[in-house]
Amino acid sequence: MNFLASKAQLRASFIRWALFLIPLIVLLGFTAGQLGSPKTVWFESLTKPDIFPPPALFGIVWGILYVVIGAALALVVSAWGAHGRGIAIIVFALHFLGNLAWTPVFFGMQDMMSGLYVLCYVVASLIAVIAVFWRVRRIAGLMLLPYLAWAIFATVLNYQFIQQNPDGGNSDDSGAAVEVTL
Repeated sequence: MNFLASKAQLRASFIRWALFLIPLIVLLGFTAGQLGSPKTVWFESLTKPDIFPPPALFGIVWGILYVVIGAALALVVSAWGAHGRGIAIIVFALHFLGNLAWTPVFFGMQDMMSGLYVLCYVVASLIAVIAVFWRVRRIAGLMLLPYLAWAIFATVLNYQFIQQNPDGGNSDDSGAAVEVTL
């Protein structure tokens, strides 16, 4: 039995999914953020690139982006019967795992190079997400473009951290003299 849903039914489905997915995406992002923090001696000791924004900006931008990401996902998930819907959800899930992994890798493990690899995966997989979302609901793909811009910025920023801190931030700059006795 094939039938089309009314606009009211589609709107109700989107609202239900949005009420579930937006808080879920925000919660997952917040939880991943708790697995590493810039408030460490290691991070504070790093030389910051010139493009490093004020730290408060990160929470604001990510909060907004997670809401938009959740809304875009809700548009796709609520598109019952749309060609490519299932694969779009799977591609998004695989992508989002990378997104959630960056904070624990960069801040938790204090591994800037692996953080860069994670961000390269995030950008590449996000381009795939935008493409598959576009096929299901164009607006959902368009909604992810600011997220792509921020992910690219984060990748450049991560790279600049590596360039300005070639020792990984692990050098002993205490200036203390070490006495060696034989």
